[in-house]
Amino acid sequence: MTDKSRSDNSSRSCISDPVCINACRIYDSCADKDCAENLPVFFTQPVQMKIDSATGIRFAGADIITVYINNEPVPFHKGFYTVEMTFFLEISIDVFSVPNMRPENVSGLSIFSKKAVLYGGEGSVKVFSSDNDQCIPDDIHQSLPKTTVQTAPPVPLDAKLNKGQQGVLPCCQIPDTICKRYGGSFMTGDRANTVSVTVGLFTIVQMERYSQMLIPSFDCTIPERECSPSSDTPCEMFEKLDFPLEAFFPQEIT
Repeated sequence: MTDKSRSDNSSRSCISDPVCINACRIYDSCADKDCAENLPVFFTQPVQMKIDSATGIRFAGADIITVYINNEPVPFHKGFYTVEMTFFLEISIDVFSVPNMRPENVSGLSIFSKKAVLYGGEGSVKVFSSDNDQCIPDDIHQSLPKTTVQTAPPVPLDAKLNKGQQGVLPCCQIPDTICKRYGGSFMTGDRANTVSVTVGLFTIVQMERYSQMLIPSFDCTIPERECSPSSDTPCEMFEKLDFPLEAFFPQEIT
């Protein structure tokens, strides 16, 4: 149910004086589609023991835990920055070890890194704010633009069980917060079996800076509906829901 406010067509025609706002301005952005191929999967010791005795595996799913972002100015190219992104992926694997038995689901960690060069403008100011607990700003990072990475759910493409392979070291140090998430450190030495996966990633990277902008303002939006507690029973609420026809009759692909 939607409610009308005073920001309708009649009020939009009445523009008051311009106002100044402080907002993030996007200086540059890019979209990318990466096929991260043959990423090693790291497991904790209890899980690695199950991988060592596995006769087969199946890719069950993937999720992005977090992305570490680092900006560095490009030498002799003012205003441009190299964005280094490190994706920490949770990999879900179904492990087959006993014939004619249901597989056991386990989780591991994969790491994928990529770089992009974006324009972020130049800045040399220090920012102090009353809502910042730090009394002294970080001089090194004050002039760097802000980078935002948006990700879609990863696409599981392939998983391989490699027998008799040597251990592989991760491309970077695994944060302690992620190790605690799995209940211990990850094994990186030689193992009886290793797992590698191929994952599809969709990302949008934006480079922003706070900027003062002058924009037109309209009347304030004042709600016209009074706040009232709902007295409907669960069945009464259910009766108000529309029948989900699209769930029973999917639209045809055009």
